[in-house]
Amino acid sequence: MAQLLDRFMNSQCMFEQLVIRHAQHNDADAIAHLARRTFHDTFAVDNASSDMEIYLRDTFSLERTQAELVDSNNIFLLAFAHDAAEPIGYAKLKIEKEDMSVQGTRTIEIERLYVDAIAIGQGVGASLMQACLNEATALDYQAVKLGFWERNERAIAFYKRWGFETVGTRVFMLGSDRQNDFILQRAVSI
Repeated sequence: MAQLLDRFMNSQCMFEQLVIRHAQHNDADAIAHLARRTFHDTFAVDNASSDMEIYLRDTFSLERTQAELVDSNNIFLLAFAHDAAEPIGYAKLKIEKEDMSVQGTRTIEIERLYVDAIAIGQGVGASLMQACLNEATALDYQAVKLGFWERNERAIAFYKRWGFETVGTRVFMLGSDRQNDFILQRAVSI
C-alpha cells in the first residue's frame, strides 16, 4: 500500500513535463504492453474475461503492433512523463479515405487514445488529444472522427469537452460479444 501511495504522490508532479513523440519501430513492445494494460483496465470489469482475453491477444500482440507501426496509414503518438523510459499514454491515428458520414472531405480517425491508470486526470489524455489535432492540422485534414463504446461514460464526457458530436454508431466485436460504438466527429479547428 505504501508503494502505491508513493507512486500516486509522485504522479502529482510527474506529468508537469510531458513529452509526446511519434512512435518508432522499436517502440512496438512498449506499445503492445501499454495497449493491453490500458484496454484491460478500462473495460475488463464490464466484459466477460474470455472475450477480453481473445480481444487482447488478437488486437495487441507484438506482431500485430509491429505491423501497425510500419503501415503508413497509421500514426502512433506516445506520451512520456519527463524522461521516463516507458510511455504512460498513447494515441493511434488512422488515415482513411473520404468518409461521407463525417463533415469534411479529408478525415482522419483517432482509433485509440489510452492513458495508464496512474496518469488519468493528470492532463495526459488532453495533451494526447491536442497532439492528435495538431497532427491532423499538419497533414491538412478537415475533420477528425473517433469511435468508443456506448457504455464508456468517462470517454463520453472527455470527447464532449473537446467539441465532438455524435454522427452515428457502428458494431464493435469484443471477442464474441457484439457491442455498439458511438461515432463522433469534429472539425479539426473549431
